[in-house]
Amino acid sequence: MFIATLLLAFSAFSSGDVLPAPFRMELGESGKAFRVAGARIKCDVPLHAETHRLLHQMVAVSKHEQGTSGGVMVFTERPLFDASFRSFEAYELHISPDSLHVVAATPTGFLRATQTLVQMCDKKGRVPCGRIADAPAYEWRGLMIDVSRHFFPVEFLKKQIDIMAAHKLNRLHLHLTDAAGWRMEIKRYPRLTTLAAWRDAALWKDWWHGTRKYAEQGTPQAYGGYYTQRELRELVAYASERGIDIVPEIEMPAHSEEVLAAYPELSCTSASSCPSDFCAGNEAVYDFLQNVLDEVMDVFPSRYIHLGGDEAGKESWKTCLRCRRTMIENDMTAPDSMPDPSALERLQAHFMRRMGRYLSAHGRRMIGWDEVIDATLPEDAAVMVWRDLRHARRAAALGREVILSPAAYCYLDAYQDAPPSQPEAIGGYLPFEQVAAFSPETFADEAHRRRIKGVQGNLWTEYVSTPDHAEYMLYPRMLALAEIGWSGASRRSASDLRRAVINRVAQLRENGVRAFDLRTAVGQRALSHPLSHKALGATVVYHRPFSASYAASGVAALTDGRCGGWSYHDGAWQGFLADAQASCPSLDVTLDLGAERRISWVGADFMQVCNPEIFYPSAFRVSVSRDGQNYTLLGEQSVPSQKTILPDIRTFFIKRKARARYIRVQASPSAFGGWLFTDEIIVK
Repeated sequence: MFIATLLLAFSAFSSGDVLPAPFRMELGESGKAFRVAGARIKCDVPLHAETHRLLHQMVAVSKHEQGTSGGVMVFTERPLFDASFRSFEAYELHISPDSLHVVAATPTGFLRATQTLVQMCDKKGRVPCGRIADAPAYEWRGLMIDVSRHFFPVEFLKKQIDIMAAHKLNRLHLHLTDAAGWRMEIKRYPRLTTLAAWRDAALWKDWWHGTRKYAEQGTPQAYGGYYTQRELRELVAYASERGIDIVPEIEMPAHSEEVLAAYPELSCTSASSCPSDFCAGNEAVYDFLQNVLDEVMDVFPSRYIHLGGDEAGKESWKTCLRCRRTMIENDMTAPDSMPDPSALERLQAHFMRRMGRYLSAHGRRMIGWDEVIDATLPEDAAVMVWRDLRHARRAAALGREVILSPAAYCYLDAYQDAPPSQPEAIGGYLPFEQVAAFSPETFADEAHRRRIKGVQGNLWTEYVSTPDHAEYMLYPRMLALAEIGWSGASRRSASDLRRAVINRVAQLRENGVRAFDLRTAVGQRALSHPLSHKALGATVVYHRPFSASYAASGVAALTDGRCGGWSYHDGAWQGFLADAQASCPSLDVTLDLGAERRISWVGADFMQVCNPEIFYPSAFRVSVSRDGQNYTLLGEQSVPSQKTILPDIRTFFIKRKARARYIRVQASPSAFGGWLFTDEIIVK
């Protein structure tokens, strides 16, 4: 077994080597251990096949060692009465030189215990003496892999299942459908796999910014693929043996361009060039989706089915006669008025409620992204929160089960180290330390904390096209989430967790997993610490407003001494949106130094991240005045507009001596439009 060989690699053991950390772990006298080689196994209880495999692997690794223990491994099935252990995954280990007792109430509990033993067993087949009592902090400990934007083979998914199981993760969420490709065989609708599963460019970026066309299976240059139902059944069984449920996601009503290309009659326009949303007023759409879900439920036994529900544009619904009729019949809008945004929201709620009830009628439970919070969903529906604290608290207050996957901590497609040092990513900056600082308890008040079902890391793959790159983005950050999901947020210090993860990453890399090596991290931007300069605390007059969405600290942001880090979301970068209809600067501010002063240098850092259309300015100019009325140009710096693959930060400046009280700084937008982001105007 790949993962057992990977973990049976310790030459010496310490309590910090187990990841995730057990609830209680007391090691015995140093040097005393139970020897696996030659041990008898006494077991009259049902075990997962994976438990048997792990036990045999432990014996196989140590059988070449001289001597045998003569000891016994005893598996005892009994309830664990500790209030902390009210989980079917709970277990206890009692280890002495002569015996190793494993206690659990379920086969899954025995599996979790054995996974811990594998981590404790050294290369010589020795397990240190001691006692462990353990249970998970959260029921749901998940990983989502987007297999739509780029398709990943079954063997890659099995490898990730092995790694997940070793770290007690128990949900693999497969994002099977999206505009970039449909990935599951649906026998009733073959066009989903002969057309919707294939596109005319391999890299998502090229396709999305290019034709956005689909291709018939087998045509030259067609990129894509799909999983047959047989492959998925085998994958489900493989995961189940390892204590992992696979949760399928079928996106609706949005992110459905690929379906509407194959079956345009399901859109509002019935045109070959389709919008992203299903027609919410067309009964054929509901019949289609119910038929699809019938086959999904037949393949996936998971109690939960994810229905998406996020980012619906609803543009086509505004003018669609069938959608309008549905809104009128359900009192969402008046017959003599155009539907307003609230009516469109209610129409989406109607759509999701109807599909959720279909799942409930078949004994399944719906999950949706947090846009579905306001829908009157079935009582057992769960909400997966991807946005922020506000949505998590609202969902919990409404009595929903909440799975936390907030982008600020759990979106693993963001850069994990200094962007100039990394492969191209979608943007953002999410280092290991930030993931490890995630505290699920803060996402709900005490009265509703029990509604938090668990946590999940999400790997979106717009810019992740290969298995190696996927593993590079997943690990070690996913190991931090495994720790949080099982152990909670406070069983060990950040430094201890980092040490354990560095050790684990070394093992992963030695065994062919392309994990990022934390020891080589560049880290946060060097200038992201407070600065001191002549304009510190100066009053700033904005001749053009900053964006309310990226306000930083407001009117004080550009002279507060705070420089931004690698992420424009960090609260230090202030954003200015270019006005496509005007030739005026995007950034236009005047600084009042409070008194006339000698200056020799005026500059500002600007960020460029092309994916979200953040660009360097095309021109940077500085003017100075003694009286605030009459200005003299100090200097101007012009830069040709060029797109770059990797994000970067550049200093624009004018170096010239002058005396001034007032300094006007202007930055013109890039030729590409978009945004300007700056963090501090520095005067020397």
